[in-house]
Amino acid sequence: MLTPGSVSLAEWRNIYEGGAVALDPACMAAIDAGAAAVERIVARGEPVYGINTGFGKLASVRIADADLAMLQRNIVLSHAAGVGEPMPAPVARLMMALKLASLAQGASGVRRATIELLAAMIERDLVPVIPAQGSVGASGDLAPLAHLAATMIGVGEICVSGERRPAAVALDGAGLKPLSLGPKEGLALLNGTQFSCAYALAGLFEAERLLQAALVTGALSTEAARGSDTPFDPRIHALRRQRGQIEVAEALRALVAGSAIRESHRENDTRVQDPYCLRCQPQVMGAVLDLLRQTAATLADEANGVSDNPLIFADSDEALSGGNFHAEPVAFAADMIALALCEIGSIAERRIAMLVDPALSGLPAFLTPAPGLNSGFMIPQVTAAALVSENKQRAYPASVDSIPTSANQEDHVSMAAHGARRLVAMAENLGNVIGIELLAAAQGCDFLAPLTSSEPLERARTAVRNAVSKLQDDRYFHPDMLAATRLVASGELAAAAGVTLPELAA
Repeated sequence: MLTPGSVSLAEWRNIYEGGAVALDPACMAAIDAGAAAVERIVARGEPVYGINTGFGKLASVRIADADLAMLQRNIVLSHAAGVGEPMPAPVARLMMALKLASLAQGASGVRRATIELLAAMIERDLVPVIPAQGSVGASGDLAPLAHLAATMIGVGEICVSGERRPAAVALDGAGLKPLSLGPKEGLALLNGTQFSCAYALAGLFEAERLLQAALVTGALSTEAARGSDTPFDPRIHALRRQRGQIEVAEALRALVAGSAIRESHRENDTRVQDPYCLRCQPQVMGAVLDLLRQTAATLADEANGVSDNPLIFADSDEALSGGNFHAEPVAFAADMIALALCEIGSIAERRIAMLVDPALSGLPAFLTPAPGLNSGFMIPQVTAAALVSENKQRAYPASVDSIPTSANQEDHVSMAAHGARRLVAMAENLGNVIGIELLAAAQGCDFLAPLTSSEPLERARTAVRNAVSKLQDDRYFHPDMLAATRLVASGELAAAAGVTLPELAA
């Protein structure tokens, strides 16, 4: 049940993952009040931006009452100027739900019929084909949202069961009719941060899953390298006072508790300290957790807010022009998620590099029983390094950029759109890195047999070994990597470990 203004992150995640959406009927009173206020504003005859004026630099151009419907249709058609590959369907559907929740708060002045059509499209899984490039993150995500709005008036394309169809045909096939837009409605559909916010939320949800998987693979790598669990001692982290660090250390302790591998080298181990990639996991991953929680709070507020302009206040029949469409909060959040994805991958790759190096791990070179004849994990580590470097290149902050648009009327923009759009691809890169670490860590532990790890990590090893057998002689590696990455990205690996791992909403 989508209750505008109070949707939880868990509910947004459920929508992203394909969950059904029903709009809380209690919001209809506010919708009707906003639409009625627009009617009264139009009747007064005063110039009001977006209702009876042009847009952007053309705001001073007054539009005759007879042309108000054409004005709203024109803004949709003219602004549907995106390019590039279409949005992934789960992200596009999440964007639609975000737009629905924003409009349904009544502050955009749209009619009930507009809300009902958008809700029906989500319910029937009619996903607009929306080119993903063309927004600068202010004045709203205009181009992509225009492509959404275009399908609602029967223009453009809609994806139905994986097949692209003309929008009018898809609507008709679902028993729906295209809209004739009323005053303010075209602008209300276009204005807002829902494109950027949907991509940022998608990146956030993927980052949470990958963070949890990386805690499991990091613990497993610690075992494979016969590392110490002393750095996870709660007394160390209590003195630092960083919440995320404390929780990550607790999770790592739970993951390695009862390990026979750990007990085997507790005495007479000549090593004094482990490399940072093992020893500093609580500090690095804890900081990542804290950062993601900060972005989660920002995006939860954004998802529940109204980012239209002008905003309609029905109690006073006012249309107030402001700048809620400016996506700076989303841009900052997206930049922070990008940094988090980078750092999870950076420390994971260092653990892979450590495991394949016999001088550091004490394991056979490149984790193969017969180095030389076999190359083992030599090139998967190179692949991980390539993906980590690619993510670093993508992580340059988008929010520090700005370029004037609309003849300098819109002279400072957030660049939230592409800042958020890169996150899904970065998460895919990271999933592959963690998948490679999973294979390497499991292989490293195999060399320590008959010693076993903890119960949680043995469950994780069983999960990977059910999908990928131990590497003896070299074989075609790609399917192994795909299988491991699926375990990581799906959340199955973290679930298999069976211990409580930190969550964003905790």
